[in-house]
Amino acid sequence: MSLPPLRPLSADLSVAPQLDESAMAELAHAGFKSVINNRPDHEGGPDQPTSASMQSAALAAGLAYVYQPVNPAVQSAEEVAQFRALVSTLPKPVVAFCRTGTRCGKLFQAAQLA
Repeated sequence: MSLPPLRPLSADLSVAPQLDESAMAELAHAGFKSVINNRPDHEGGPDQPTSASMQSAALAAGLAYVYQPVNPAVQSAEEVAQFRALVSTLPKPVVAFCRTGTRCGKLFQAAQLA
């Protein structure tokens, strides 16, 4: 898989749709330092890569990796605060991904307003 289009939301954060294990090395090569996975395991069925496999690939590529599964319909104030803290403390730049990138964008927007 080649990298899907990344959508930059700030100088430090871009969002992406579902990534696979091979994308981790490509992200590292592109200069990214950290990955946040906001998609719950098995949300998309058995073909969706698990967080454990994504974490292994990210660490092998030299990336920091955090699994923060978030419901696509509702993001709590606690999840927004955690996302804001992750983006501010992880090595930058950061890529956050979910199914389409939309929920990551919602988390980022809510974190800016909080």
